[in-house]
Amino acid sequence: MPSASDPLNWPGYPETLARARQQTGADESVTYGQVLIGDIDVMLIEFDFRFLGGSVGTATGDRLVHALSTARANGTPVVSLLATGGSRMQEGMFSLLQLQRVARECHLNRESGIPHIAVLRNPTTGGVWASLGAGADVILGLSGAQVAFGGSRVRSAEDADHPVFTSEGQFAAGLIDAVVTPDSLPVVLATWLELLTGGTPEPAEIPKALGGTELPATGWEAVMRARDAGRPRAAAYLESYFDAYQLISGDRAGGVDPGVLCGIGWRGGRSIAFAAQTGTATRAAGYRTASRLITMADLFGIPVLTLVDTPGAANDSASEAAGLADSISGVFTAVAAAHIPVTTLVIGEGGSGGALALAGAGRTWITPDAYFSVIAPELAAAILKREAGDDLADQLRLRPQDLLDLGIVDGIA
Repeated sequence: MPSASDPLNWPGYPETLARARQQTGADESVTYGQVLIGDIDVMLIEFDFRFLGGSVGTATGDRLVHALSTARANGTPVVSLLATGGSRMQEGMFSLLQLQRVARECHLNRESGIPHIAVLRNPTTGGVWASLGAGADVILGLSGAQVAFGGSRVRSAEDADHPVFTSEGQFAAGLIDAVVTPDSLPVVLATWLELLTGGTPEPAEIPKALGGTELPATGWEAVMRARDAGRPRAAAYLESYFDAYQLISGDRAGGVDPGVLCGIGWRGGRSIAFAAQTGTATRAAGYRTASRLITMADLFGIPVLTLVDTPGAANDSASEAAGLADSISGVFTAVAAAHIPVTTLVIGEGGSGGALALAGAGRTWITPDAYFSVIAPELAAAILKREAGDDLADQLRLRPQDLLDLGIVDGIA
């Protein structure tokens, strides 16, 4: 007769479970408990691939639900160490339904501001990757691990060894935040836990200007100074501003924009999140990554600093096909919905809506070697059917001092 532990009355399943328990010394494929990582008390969930391939059955689902709900009740972050082939065949749809239960608990934890870091070990496949793993706030993949929704036994022969089905491939596609080694994992976990739990409600301080301090005489001079290849860029500002920082990567939808740096840093004993443009035309993936960063920071009470530096949003056909307008809308919405303060410093070009999307309303400053404009002067000339020249740049009132006089910015850094 079927039982709770053998709902399909699968031939030989009780004996298979007994062997797995004897070989591993564990009752199920998942163990959990509260531990210290660094100085942070966390709920640690660990899968054992030796136990029926780390598969999830009904008893496993019960354990995951209890671990996640306990973390929520105690307000402790979750670290999940995955190594799984997915759902347990011997329990059929009863096994698959556990993914809904796990996804719900992850959602409730996220709504409650409980950080979750997932570590993808070899292998991480199937529904567990799609429910517990891919929904984590920060995702770390161990170097060389197989990571895929479809495991190697269910993929076509030509895709069996494709590099996309690895931690490195998932990172390149913008689906995980970093690839780490087993030796570096403890330090990386401790650092991320400190950053995710170290927010305070005070706004981020304004970074000091790293470039020239003299204000431009004309609008065109402001544009040329902002476009100067020797001007300090976002990376220099981040290094100067933070004691240390960690980057997230990718939009979790298959895209990466190296022209946008997003992450969380440590400054003066507290965490500050950042989204920084690096001077290139920003792509849809960059805006989506920034949205992800701002939304995550808001959930965990971490103030945000944005560094604006872009000639504008990328306007090529590939960007349009990638949903550029929707991705920009997502950043506007994330900033507007945020309960934490968003502080902005324009450090270079502030080109149109592609720059404004990252600007915090009412908390925007500008450096002397930057400009902010409805559009670049050359493009304004094309639209207005005029010759591009100094007079048009002046008429746009895009210099730092113009923007201050107009009340567009709060100050010049």
